[in-house]
Amino acid sequence: MNEQMQAKGIFFDVDDTLYDHLTPLRKALEEVADTGSDFPYDAAYHRLRYYSDMLSLELGGAGAMETGSATELMRRRRFQLALAEFGMELSEEQAAQMQAAYIGCQYEITMFPGARELIEKLVRAGHIVGLITNGAGGHQMNKISAMNLDDLIPSEYQFVSGVVGWDKPDVRIFSHVNERTGTVPANSVYIGDSWRNDVIGALEAGWRVIWFNHRGVEPESEHTPQHIAADYEELGRLLID
Repeated sequence: MNEQMQAKGIFFDVDDTLYDHLTPLRKALEEVADTGSDFPYDAAYHRLRYYSDMLSLELGGAGAMETGSATELMRRRRFQLALAEFGMELSEEQAAQMQAAYIGCQYEITMFPGARELIEKLVRAGHIVGLITNGAGGHQMNKISAMNLDDLIPSEYQFVSGVVGWDKPDVRIFSHVNERTGTVPANSVYIGDSWRNDVIGALEAGWRVIWFNHRGVEPESEHTPQHIAADYEELGRLLID
């Protein structure tokens, strides 16, 4: 394994890979809908991400998602569609309240145990370590700043789809990263939680993939990531000599 993973470039997804992206959704649901411990938060989270991706693409992708009435409508609508599957019919006003509560704690970020330490080790080992994340530029950069990653990962290795112009799983974003960082697909590794965006996108770009499946979900296609990890201890064993 170690011989195979002597990578020049190791790149991480951000949302639900470096930190628990479910936390702000859970807080919003508890605050606005008074959900209790029995609510299926994990399932609701996956449906919210599904509708976020679907509606974002309809509006032109993450590059069009920074501000504006269409963006706000999409953000409300994703809550209505996702939560309707769990018997919660939200009015426009309730959906707006949910979105406000959700965005209000989006930057209260605690990285997964071991995440920062692993990145530090990879940087010290001399690898090119970077980030590839879907989302609007300002929104995602605020998250990166909230995790204090600028002191570890230089800005030229931070790639946000809303800035670059292509959303994962479009292979062009991965090709762009290779071009800008001087890496090649065969020596590039991507770590991410999303099957569609991260596993499929990186594999089809010719990269090696570690699927960060910390939620224990099932694969969605016949694609085969090289490795699967459920936590940063496993990731460390795969990435550190």
